[in-house]
Amino acid sequence: MRTKINELIPNTNVCINGFIDRIRDQKSVQFIIVRDLYGSVQITVDKATKPDLLPITEKLTVGSYVTVLGNVVENSFVKLGGKEIIPENIIIESIAETLPIEADSNIDQKLDYRWIDLRQPKNALMMKVQTLLTKSLRDFMLERNFIEIHSPKIISQPSESGSDLFTLEYFGEKAYLTQSPQFYKQMAIASGLERIFEIAPVFRAEKSFTSRHATEFTGVDIEMANIKNLEEIMQFEEEMLAYALIKVKEVYGEEIKNVFGVDVVVPSLPFPRINMKDAVEILQDLDFDIEFGEDFTTEQEKALGEYLVKKNGHEFYFVTGYPADFRAFYHMRDENNPTLAKGYDLYWKGMEITTGAVREHRYQKLVEQALEKGNSKEKLDFYLDFFKYGCPPHGGFGIGLDRLTMLLLNIPTIKEAMFIFRGPTRIKP
Repeated sequence: MRTKINELIPNTNVCINGFIDRIRDQKSVQFIIVRDLYGSVQITVDKATKPDLLPITEKLTVGSYVTVLGNVVENSFVKLGGKEIIPENIIIESIAETLPIEADSNIDQKLDYRWIDLRQPKNALMMKVQTLLTKSLRDFMLERNFIEIHSPKIISQPSESGSDLFTLEYFGEKAYLTQSPQFYKQMAIASGLERIFEIAPVFRAEKSFTSRHATEFTGVDIEMANIKNLEEIMQFEEEMLAYALIKVKEVYGEEIKNVFGVDVVVPSLPFPRINMKDAVEILQDLDFDIEFGEDFTTEQEKALGEYLVKKNGHEFYFVTGYPADFRAFYHMRDENNPTLAKGYDLYWKGMEITTGAVREHRYQKLVEQALEKGNSKEKLDFYLDFFKYGCPPHGGFGIGLDRLTMLLLNIPTIKEAMFIFRGPTRIKP
C-alpha cells in the first residue's frame, strides 16, 4: 500500500511513489530526492551494500516517475524532515527526457509545458488552496439552502452584444459561448428555486492582455430571491468571503506564509462602503483626470485601493451609486434617483472582483430598459419571457475564482493562478 511522503514514520517499511526531483551521485553513495504531491524525501543508496540497485539508479533522470520500497530511518543531517528512506527496491515507472523548463523559465515557456510546471510545490499548493476556496464558497451556500445549477454554455443569441462573445457553428446555425450565466440564473429564480449558485466556465472574447484577464475562466455566480435591498446582497457576499478565508487560513495559512510570503488576512465585517461620487472626488484629489460616470482605470483602482486601505485598514471595499447608463439594462434603477442603478462593485487589494446588483424583475420595466440601451427586443425575447409569468424580486453577483486565487496568494498574473490559461494568443496546451 502506498504511503504519502508527508506521512512517513521512522522504522517502518513503506512504498512511495513520486517524481525524481534531484539526483546527487557521489563516489560511494547516491542521494535521490523523490517528490509527490505531499512532500519530498531523500532516498539514500549505499553503493557498497546495494550494488543490485545501481543498474536501476544509473538510468534515472530528473522528472522520471518511480516506486520506492524501503525502510524509513531518522537522520538529523537530512534537511527534509530529518528522515530518509533506505531502499530495498526502486521500480522505474516512467523515464523522463531532459525537462524543457526550469523553475526560473519565463512565463510563456512555463505555460507551454504547464503540466510540468504544476509539479512545482508552489503551484501544487496554489491548486490545493483553490480547491479549498471553491469548497468553502460552495459549503457556505449549501448551508444556507442554496441549490446548485449547471446552465448551458452554448446559446442561440448574444446576451447583450455580440462584441465579446465567441461564435461557433451549431449544426449549420450560428451559436455563441456564454459570457455569463446571468440570464439562466434569473430563469432559475423565475422557476421558483429561490436561491441558486453555479461554479462553471465563463468565456470572454476580449483581446485583453492585462495581468488579470483571461478568455476562459471559472465564475462563481450567485442569485437570491426575495431580497429587500442592495445592502442584503453585499452583506451576504462579505460574509461568504470571510467564511472562505477563515477556512483557507485554518488549513493552509502557515504554508501560504512559508511558500508565498503572504499572510492570509481574515477581513472584519462589515466591509467598508463608498459611494462612487466620493470615490471620484478622492481620485480627483489624487490628481487623476476622472469624472463621475467614467470607469476606473487600472491605475485609478490601485490608487483608490491604497488610499482606502490606509484610511480603513481593510483590504476590501464596496463601491455603490453607479449611474444607470454605466450598468447593464437588467439592473434595477433607484426609485429615489432613476439615473442611478442599484448595483455595486467589490474591490480587493485595489482590484475589482465582483459586480453585483438588484435585478429588474418587472417585465415592462425590463423591456423599457433594454430598448433604452439599444437592445433588440426580438433578440432578447428568450430572456424577457422569463418575466412574463411572474418572477420574485431578486439580485446577485458574480466572482472570478481565478482572480480570487491570484489576489489571495499575491500571484503577479492570472496566467499562473489557474490550472490552464486561455488568452487571445494562447489556446494550447
